Amino acid sequence: MEVDRGELIQSLGGEAAVAEMSHEQRADALEEFQIGKLDAEMAARKKRGKFPTVAELESQIETRTWRLGSGKLFRPGDKMGRFEGDSDGPQVKRLPKMPPNPSFYDYFALRVAPGTHLLQSAALAKARNESEEVILACLLHDLGGTLMKTDHGYWGAALIEPYVSERVTFAVRYHQALRFFPDPEVGYEYPIRYFEAFGIDYVPPPYIQDAYKYARAHKWYGLARSVTTNDLYAFNPDINPSIDDFRDIIDRHFRHPPEGLGYDNTPAAHMWRSMANPDAPL
Repeated sequence: MEVDRGELIQSLGGEAAVAEMSHEQRADALEEFQIGKLDAEMAARKKRGKFPTVAELESQIETRTWRLGSGKLFRPGDKMGRFEGDSDGPQVKRLPKMPPNPSFYDYFALRVAPGTHLLQSAALAKARNESEEVILACLLHDLGGTLMKTDHGYWGAALIEPYVSERVTFAVRYHQALRFFPDPEVGYEYPIRYFEAFGIDYVPPPYIQDAYKYARAHKWYGLARSVTTNDLYAFNPDINPSIDDFRDIIDRHFRHPPEGLGYDNTPAAHMWRSMANPDAPL
């Protein structure tokens, strides 16, 4: 996506405001600006009825040097590939080393950050007075995308299951299926951007449909649905939450193993180690 530098700077308050921003803040601002422009373009395309088909999207596969379903840690691109693979070259970035006995906060800072989408989703849930478990689920709901974007809800649920309640795990796992099914009663609509990402004629596969039906009939449906209603599809540049805003909730609802995540011999330990060492050959 081409960016109008003047428009971007103006949206951030001018040259003086940009000069005072850190490199990370500028990167965040650029991503937020791009997503805002994309959302506007998606809305305009919806009015024109111009979206790609599933077949047209499949024809693009061999034009890329990376796969859409790969996790952000395994993609080329600035800031660990969070610009969907777009970069000025095919190289990945060297990642900082993890400390001994790494905590969730270490992983968030060194493998997930800036995590703007997760933080803003959690901030919105908090502002709406959602339960602490819903707020935590919003903070964690796309964590699996660090390793694998395909089926990220399932990856994320497996990643956190040993450390959070069953309700939080359920919400993270099933938000993935619920994204594709509107619920007018709670104000959730099918995201316009999905017409571009999946195709105008996309039909969720049977396993997604089955997961939706299961979750819809479950007593914890509201938890997973709340993740989707707080799942932001446009960033608000005026809101800049920090992981520190949620430390009390995290510490009450996320078990921190003393050995460190990845070294506590749980079924998810290997997943955390893969995040810690994504450049290991084996």
